[in-house]
Amino acid sequence: MRFGAVVRMTRRLDWPLVLAVGALTLVGLVTIYSVDLSRGTTLSFFRTQTISFGLSLIILLLAANIHGTRYEFGARWLYGLSLLLLVGVLLFGETIRGTTGWFRVAGFSFQPVELAKAGLIIFLAWRIEREGRRFSRISFVIATGVLTLATVGLIMAQPDLGSAMVIMGIWLGMILLSGTRRRYIVGLLLIGLMVMMIGWFGFFKDYQKNRLLTFVDPGRDPLGAGYNVNQSLIAVGAGKLFGRGLGFGSQSQLHFLPEAQTDFIISVIGEELGFVGLCLVLTLYGFILWRLLKIAEGSRTDFGAYAAIGVALLFLIQMIINMGAAFGLLPVTGVTLPFVSYGGSSLIINYFLIGFVLSLARLTDHT
Repeated sequence: MRFGAVVRMTRRLDWPLVLAVGALTLVGLVTIYSVDLSRGTTLSFFRTQTISFGLSLIILLLAANIHGTRYEFGARWLYGLSLLLLVGVLLFGETIRGTTGWFRVAGFSFQPVELAKAGLIIFLAWRIEREGRRFSRISFVIATGVLTLATVGLIMAQPDLGSAMVIMGIWLGMILLSGTRRRYIVGLLLIGLMVMMIGWFGFFKDYQKNRLLTFVDPGRDPLGAGYNVNQSLIAVGAGKLFGRGLGFGSQSQLHFLPEAQTDFIISVIGEELGFVGLCLVLTLYGFILWRLLKIAEGSRTDFGAYAAIGVALLFLIQMIINMGAAFGLLPVTGVTLPFVSYGGSSLIINYFLIGFVLSLARLTDHT
C-alpha cells in the first residue's frame, strides 16, 4: 500500500478516540510484560499480544475505511456467520479449562464468541433501523430476543457463562434504549429469572455454581472457589497509592494470583501501579465511552446511533463484570477487560468495532 493511500485512510479518523484506545492497550501490554517476567525469559504472552496489537491496528484502519452502508448490507451475513462458527467450535473446537470455545490453526487460536458479540451489535442496530421507530410492538422484542437467545444457547453449550451474560446485557441494553415499553421489560426480567433457575438445576456446571455461591459467601471456600478473589483483593490493597512498581508485585510475580494476564489483570495494575494506575485506566475508559456516545448522538441514522451505543455497552458491560469480579463485587465469570487483558481474539475484534464506529462517525455531525 502506498504512503499516500495510508495518509488518506487516516486523515478523517477520530484521533482522540484512537489514541485513548491505544493508550489503554499499551497499559495492558506493559502489565502483561510484567506478568510474563515471572514465567521465564520467553515472554510468550507479551509476544503474542504484541503481534495481535499490530494486526488490530491494521484491522481498525481497514474497518474505518469501509462505508457504513456496507455494514448495514452485511449485518445479517455477519450474524449468520457468527452462529455457524459457534456451531463449528462445538464440533471441532479445542477445549481449554472445560470450555470448548477455540479454533486452533497453525499455532494460532481464535474465539468465535468474540465475533458473535460484534455480529449481534451490528445485526441489532440494523434490525432497530428497519423497525422504523415502532419499538412498542411486542413482535420487535420477541424477534430480537429469539435471535439473541440462539446465540446465548450456543455459547452456554461451550459452556461460557460470562460471554452469555455479556450478550444478554448488550441485547437488553439496546432494547431498553430503543424505548421499548416497561411492561415488556418486566416480562423479560421474569423470563430471565426463570432461565437462571432452569440453568442452575439443568445445565450450570459445578464450578459455575461454586463461583456464584462463593460470591454470596466469600468465606465458604477460601482455598478453593474463593481463592482467586481473596488473592485479588490482597493484590489491590497492597498497591496503595503509587503501587509496588512493575515486576515487583508479590501476588502476581509469585503466582498467588491465578490468570493474572486475563481475568485479574486489573488486580496486577492495582498492585504494581497503585491507585494512580487504576484511575488512569478508568479515565481512559470513561473518555472512550464518552467519544462513542458523542458519535451516537451525532448520527444521522438509527443504525449508526444504535451501533455506537451497542459498542459502548459491550465495553461497559465487560469492564463492570471484569472489575466487579476482581474487586469481589460480582461473581467471577472469566470475562476479559477490553483492550487490556491478554487475548488476541478479543483485542482484534474490539479494534474492529472501534474501526466500525469510526466509519459511522464519518456520516455524523459530532465534534
